Amino acid sequence: MKSSLFVLLYLGMLSAFGPFVMDMYLPTLPAMSDFFHTSPSMVQLGLTSSMIGLAVGQLIFGPLSDRYGRHRPLVAAMALFLLSTLGCIFARDIMQFVALRLVQGIAGAGGVVLSRSIATDKCPSHELARTMALIGAVNGIATVAAPVGGGMMAHVGGWQGIFWLLFLFGALLLAGALRMGETLPRERRQAASWTDMGRRFAEVLRNRLYVGYVLQYGFTMGVLFVNIASAPFIMQEHYGLTPMMFSVCFGANSVAMLLASTLSVKLSMERALRVGSRGMVVCAGLIFAALCTGCDFWVYETLLFGLLSMVGMSFTASNTLAMNAERDNAGIASALLGAVCYVVGGAVSPLVSLGEMTVTAGGLFLVGSLCAYLCARYVLLRSVSSMACN
Repeated sequence: MKSSLFVLLYLGMLSAFGPFVMDMYLPTLPAMSDFFHTSPSMVQLGLTSSMIGLAVGQLIFGPLSDRYGRHRPLVAAMALFLLSTLGCIFARDIMQFVALRLVQGIAGAGGVVLSRSIATDKCPSHELARTMALIGAVNGIATVAAPVGGGMMAHVGGWQGIFWLLFLFGALLLAGALRMGETLPRERRQAASWTDMGRRFAEVLRNRLYVGYVLQYGFTMGVLFVNIASAPFIMQEHYGLTPMMFSVCFGANSVAMLLASTLSVKLSMERALRVGSRGMVVCAGLIFAALCTGCDFWVYETLLFGLLSMVGMSFTASNTLAMNAERDNAGIASALLGAVCYVVGGAVSPLVSLGEMTVTAGGLFLVGSLCAYLCARYVLLRSVSSMACN
C-alpha cells in the first residue's frame, strides 16, 4: 500500500477533489434551476461557494499540516467531506445547498492542499516537477471522468445521484487516508504558536518570486473557472447540446489540459511557463473575437481546446515553480497557492452571467490570459536577473 505507485495514484486522487467537487454536477446545472425553482445565477452560487470553501479550507489545513503532520488533518478532512456531501443530497432549498457546498469545499480543500504538501515532503527538487506532472495526469483523468460520469449519472439518478458518487469517492479516499503513513517527521514540523504561524505566512509572502508564480497560477486558473462556469450554459442553452454531449466535449477539453501538462515535463518549467502564457493570450484573443461575431459551435470548441491546452501547460509550470520556491514552508505555500486559485475562481464565476454570456465569457478569457502573461513575464525576468547576480 505504501509503494510509490500507490502514493502517486493516491495523491492524484486527492488533488482531484477540486475537479470532482466542481465539475461532476456541471451537466445538471440547468436542471437544478428547475429542481430548486430558482435562477441560473443562484445555482451558480453553489459553484462559487464551493470555490470559496476550497480557498478557505486550504488556509486552514495547510498550516495545520505543517504543525501537526499530514495524517490527522487528512483523515479529518475526508470525514468532514462525507458529512457535508450527505447534507447536499438532502438539502431542502437552494440556500441550504449553497451553505453545504461551502462546507464541502472546505473539506475537499484538505485533500487538495495535502496532495501538494505530501509530494513536496517526499520528493527532492529534481523529482518534484515529474511528480507534480504525474499527479496532474491523474488529476486530468479525473477532470475528464467527472463531467462525463456526471452526464451519465444525470440520466439515472439526477443531481442527487451525482452527489452519491461523490460520497463513495470520499469514502474511498478516507480508507486510503487511514492506511497512508505520516510523511512529515516530528523534527520537521513547525512547533510554533499561531502568532509565529502568522509571521511565517508573512515570510512566505515576502518571497517575490513565489508570489509572482502564485499570481500567474491564480489568473491561469481563473481562465479555467470561467470555462467551468460558462460552458454548461453556452454549450447546452446557446448551442443546444444535450447534457451527455456537453459531458463528452467538456471531457475532450480536459484531455487537452492533460496532454499539455504531460508535455510540459519534457521542457524546463521556465520554458513551459513562457510558451503556455503566450499561447493563452493568442487563443483567448481568437475565442473572444469568434464569440463576439457569433461563430458556430465547432469554431468555439476548437479554439477552446487550444486555450485549455495552454492553460494545462501554464498551470503545471507555475505550480511546480511556486512549490520549489518555498520548500521549507510547503504547507503554507501550498495553502496560499490553492487559496489564490479558488478566490479568483469564486470571483470570476458569477461574472459570466452578466450581459450576453458568450461575449462576457470571451472577454474574461482574454483579461485573465493577459494578467497571467504579465505575471509570467515578471517572474521570468526576475529569475533571469537573480541568476545573473549570482
